[in-house]
Amino acid sequence: MPIQRTFSIIKPDATKRNLTGKINAVIEESGLRIVAQRRIRMTVAQAQNFYIEHAERPFYGELVEFMTSEPVVVQVLEGKNAIKHYRDVMGATNPADADAGTIRAEFALSLGENSAHGSDSEASAAREIGCFFSEADITG
Repeated sequence: MPIQRTFSIIKPDATKRNLTGKINAVIEESGLRIVAQRRIRMTVAQAQNFYIEHAERPFYGELVEFMTSEPVVVQVLEGKNAIKHYRDVMGATNPADADAGTIRAEFALSLGENSAHGSDSEASAAREIGCFFSEADITG
């Protein structure tokens, strides 16, 4: 399995409840490495650009509003098969369907406030990482 990078967001519902450290512990205990991380207050423009693929969906406005409501933690994760691995660590989008021990099963409040985002493909990971990090941020 190749070493790859993926993108993660610890969402507003989790940062508001001071869960960053606990979520980072789950990520690191799973074998993924956090190679870049910053806490930001996402602007409306950043959120609109990040979620552009959902622009025509009815929930887009609420999603942008939610993602700008509190600080978030954006991260680059690295590891073997990192994209699939992190999606498994996060658990199902709906926390009611997420396996015990996953981020969403343990920390999410609801389908909308599900505590974490992770890239779903190599193309998405590259685009999403590029929204918030330069290569210099990652390789330092």
